[in-house]
Amino acid sequence: MDSIKNAMGMGGGENKQQEGQATQEESSGGGFMDKINTMAGGGKESEKKEDYLDKGIDMFQEKVLGQGPQDNESAIEQAKDEQMSDFIRGQYKSTTGKEFPVADK
Repeated sequence: MDSIKNAMGMGGGENKQQEGQATQEESSGGGFMDKINTMAGGGKESEKKEDYLDKGIDMFQEKVLGQGPQDNESAIEQAKDEQMSDFIRGQYKSTTGKEFPVADK
């Protein structure tokens, strides 16, 4: 009976595992795209270089806005976060006349 279910795609065991692997490979973007993203300034390594304001923006996006994990952002997403932090720093300085307490990296 199991062989009939497997032949019809209803068995699930091996087919689901293969589908999961294909989905995982598609979502990772492949090795070449990861290298391009890293060279452009994205990825996990550049996440380590963020200052605390950028990390706070990431946490807000993840927890409040529900945008998912922010620990491996593309270079474009990190550039957007940097623009947001620069805007916050500029508004803080124009309002208080002082530099933002967290230094920009």
